[in-house]
Amino acid sequence: MKKFFAIFLLMCGTAQADPFANGHPEAGKKAFDKYKCNSCHDGMMGGNGNAIFGRPGSKVKDPQQLSSVVVVCVRNIRANFSSQVTPQEKLDLSAYLNKNFYKFK
Repeated sequence: MKKFFAIFLLMCGTAQADPFANGHPEAGKKAFDKYKCNSCHDGMMGGNGNAIFGRPGSKVKDPQQLSSVVVVCVRNIRANFSSQVTPQEKLDLSAYLNKNFYKFK
């Protein structure tokens, strides 16, 4: 019993929280497509917009930087499409990108 309890405490102490726990990756994918995010990335990456995520020399090294980049991109969306991106959509976009590309814990 003591051994089980010690293992349980060890596991709890090393568990890490999802940095975008209140975001919904599925909704983030829908927003990513709705706002045509890869239309900008495709031009920057020679046709494969997803190559922008995790590329060598990426400025995104942690969840906070990912959130900041999403905010910058949202400003471009507003300028290009006059869209109103909600705070929840920003969180959902971050959750989607993290789940599928960055995998920050």
